[in-house]
Amino acid sequence: MALDAALHTSMQTIPECLASGYIDMTSGMLLGVQTSEEHSQDTLDTLAAAAADLFQGASVTEFGRKFNEATGGTGSDEHYFQEIIIFSSNLLHVFMRSKAWPDQVLCYICRSSANPGLVLTKARMSLEAVSGAV
Repeated sequence: MALDAALHTSMQTIPECLASGYIDMTSGMLLGVQTSEEHSQDTLDTLAAAAADLFQGASVTEFGRKFNEATGGTGSDEHYFQEIIIFSSNLLHVFMRSKAWPDQVLCYICRSSANPGLVLTKARMSLEAVSGAV
């Protein structure tokens, strides 16, 4: 219940936010979701799978490892990609890896007319509170 409340509260601070979700990539489960419209369970489950592919897909993981090596990175096991922003024809999607729980991702979906910088700033500000509610 606390996670749903945290997602709902954070959505109110994100400009033109239509939906939020919190995903556990290890299990592939959508742990919490808040939307302004009804969506099928299949659509919501696909969000969890997409987040896992974005952050942990084989090609993405390999690219991150190689790029980290080539640029003199730390060589640690820390995940390379922390935030991913996707622009579609009518939506803005923000995916953010939790700092406390690196295998969990917070997602916001906003109208494309939202200011991306403001969306990202507000999303960053909400990450700790939402991930702390898990």
